[in-house]
Amino acid sequence: MLHERYYTELKKQEELFNRKNEKTDFYNGIYDRYKYPVLTREHIPLTWRYDLNAETNPYFMERLGVNAVMNAGAIELNGKYYLIARIEGNDRKSFFGVAESDDGISGFRFWDYPILLDDVCPEETNVYDMRLTKHEDGYIYGVFCSESKDTTVNDLSAAVAAAGIVRTKDLKHWERLDNLKTLNSPQQRNVVLHPEFVDGKYAFYTRPMDDFIDTGSGGGIGFGLCGDIEHAVIDEERITSKRKYHTITEAKNGAGAVPIKTDKGWIHIAHGVRNTAAGLRYVIYAFATALDDPAKVIAEPSGMLIGPRDWERVGDVSNVVFTNGAIAKGNGEVYIYYAASDTRMHVASTTIDKLVDYVFNTPEDPGRSVECVAQRCRMIRENLKVLGRGDARRSPLTF
Repeated sequence: MLHERYYTELKKQEELFNRKNEKTDFYNGIYDRYKYPVLTREHIPLTWRYDLNAETNPYFMERLGVNAVMNAGAIELNGKYYLIARIEGNDRKSFFGVAESDDGISGFRFWDYPILLDDVCPEETNVYDMRLTKHEDGYIYGVFCSESKDTTVNDLSAAVAAAGIVRTKDLKHWERLDNLKTLNSPQQRNVVLHPEFVDGKYAFYTRPMDDFIDTGSGGGIGFGLCGDIEHAVIDEERITSKRKYHTITEAKNGAGAVPIKTDKGWIHIAHGVRNTAAGLRYVIYAFATALDDPAKVIAEPSGMLIGPRDWERVGDVSNVVFTNGAIAKGNGEVYIYYAASDTRMHVASTTIDKLVDYVFNTPEDPGRSVECVAQRCRMIRENLKVLGRGDARRSPLTF
């Protein structure tokens, strides 16, 4: 017998699904933010959380609760928008679910079942943060973190991270391939598959790590090639976007969304991490690599593209924004999907033209405060000329 409370909760959920998202008054000329998250724990189907039978669940309790929905890969197929979201249960285990929308900013609904991966790694405890690549070989690939317990040390929290790989053509039937192996990096997370062959091989953006938390000697976002995607092995990794002292990438950085191809280069939307007194702060930044050499950085604007604002800063892991999915539409629009504080999913919208302008025309970080001030003063001076105030009192600094 169906519990009567089901209808109350279903009505609330339908109101959530039917709510139209709207742009906020936030403005920086680069992208627009939206008022409502596109996915939260409240979007999870009731059938995933509750036993609906009034006899076995008389108080209509959550039997298998969900804590958060975050870090979603994104893809557009046949005029629909799909997010492969990381769903974290109350038990801390993460898994993947497919959410579908007609417009990409509102009305995301999960399919009837989450994704059940082939159980080919007995040691695997947790999976999360899938990047989706529509590859020129005809498959859609999902690359995600496969986490296992580190049994080499006597530490219950010690873990080992590897890059798991699956592929599909319809987001329904998934084939599990061997985990990626990188011969010079003990662990891997935040790995992205490039959408095109490079020198006839599959190309990956990697994040070399010495252990599960710290990158150690890992110098930034790596790049490597392999000939066989079913048994992927990378012999050598080149560093693309480097970690740098006293920048947003000082502690860590990693590839985010699959790079977007433009006439001027590949646009990458990544994440950077720095330490603060309140803990690690994650932000999103962008850079470009060459069309003929996707490992070669040709433009890297100063600072962050997206940082957590207002209530985005509050959640399970506060002061964090993180992306592993973006959709570049045929009309030039771009949707950047990002998680806020490891709790919920948001979207920002922009265009290819704006991203190209931002990445190639925003000045690079000169690296020192005095040089940053001089850089800003030069822009101020030119702005004052535009305003007809060329004779304005100048700073005593020489610039």
